[in-house]
Amino acid sequence: MIDDHVQAQYEAYPYPARNPQDETKRLRVVSPSQLFQVNHFAFGGRRDLKHSLRVLVAGGGTGDAAIMLGQQMTDAGVPGTVVHLDLSAESQNITRQRTEVRGLKNIEFVQGSLLDVGELGLDTFDYIDCCGVLHHLEDPLAGLHALMSVLAPDGGLGIMVYGELGRTGVYHLQDMLRTLAPVDEDPSDRVDTAKRLLQALPPTNWFVRNGQLTDHKGGGDAGIFDLLLHSQDRAYRVPELAELTNAAGLRITGLLPLADYDPARLLKSPALLESVRNMEQMERAAFGELLAGNIKKHIFYAVRADNPVVLPTPDDPAVIPVLLDMTPEDGASQIPPGGTVTRSRNGLQYSLSVPPLARAIVQRCDGQKSLSDIYDDILRVRSDLEWSNFKNQFDDFYDTMNAINRMVLQVPTP
Repeated sequence: MIDDHVQAQYEAYPYPARNPQDETKRLRVVSPSQLFQVNHFAFGGRRDLKHSLRVLVAGGGTGDAAIMLGQQMTDAGVPGTVVHLDLSAESQNITRQRTEVRGLKNIEFVQGSLLDVGELGLDTFDYIDCCGVLHHLEDPLAGLHALMSVLAPDGGLGIMVYGELGRTGVYHLQDMLRTLAPVDEDPSDRVDTAKRLLQALPPTNWFVRNGQLTDHKGGGDAGIFDLLLHSQDRAYRVPELAELTNAAGLRITGLLPLADYDPARLLKSPALLESVRNMEQMERAAFGELLAGNIKKHIFYAVRADNPVVLPTPDDPAVIPVLLDMTPEDGASQIPPGGTVTRSRNGLQYSLSVPPLARAIVQRCDGQKSLSDIYDDILRVRSDLEWSNFKNQFDDFYDTMNAINRMVLQVPTP
């Protein structure tokens, strides 16, 4: 069941706030649901992108995921359709305008609840994006079951739900605002009350102390409403994610960015590292979440528990490295020829190593060259470079780039 207040909220304050004319300036690229990222984590990098791809964006809001996928599919020549499903007519109106500005022809619109998706006659989907929705449902598991009813047997999902630890302070304010700004009041009056409370918070308040909470600063009234006045809102820790997905008959193939959940990125003590080294994936991620304490959103991919798909590895010389959110030229200017790269995420900074060949490798990652092609190309200027040396360095580089969500792999199809 969808809370009536939730539907009314998104009609009054479509979220996130978007100006359709901004589409003339840039494409908003988000995770999950970047095209090649989807291929990597949902299809093991093995999907033939010449074949039609059916996508459902469930609870698509003002259209970030639908627009991104629709544009990336168009640019890559991937046939298929992106269905934008949302309860809010106003949110869909904004998404339509964004679609028209871009001239996209592969996005369709269906107004309705994801809980009813199995009854809408939409057939099945190869990939389903569901970001920022499940945590606003009275029964998130029912939402996952509804989505699985239209998921192809070999399909995958990209999901985002809130993280509990990184939102420390949010729920304290929500509790106060249920008293100060009851849900039955006029929405604009409730926003005004929230603004007054924000200005009155003492420096000891947990919301103030959590400097990573910024939605209310750059998101306008819609951002304030979504963060502090939502009528139905919960957050998760990693073990609860595992419990939810297991109950739905799903398994998680990747938490993004992988580095945020890896305690080895932060621990320096050999004794402590030894303790976490042999943990299984979700146990290690849960430990990493507790260690960092700053994860506001859990972004992950999942497939059916009986889906045997495995993530691609760089062991095959024919595999194609694909850069995310950067061009080879960007990479060449941002990545040193060996040493470390520094990453800042939600107030936490850490360094990751890159090998001496890092810059030479990234310059050649054009999304077309295979691993062996890149080696042959470098060999023209480094005739003494042995494959084993190159491969060891690429593995180290890939480990870093994949961990910070900057590189995935594509397995060539016949």
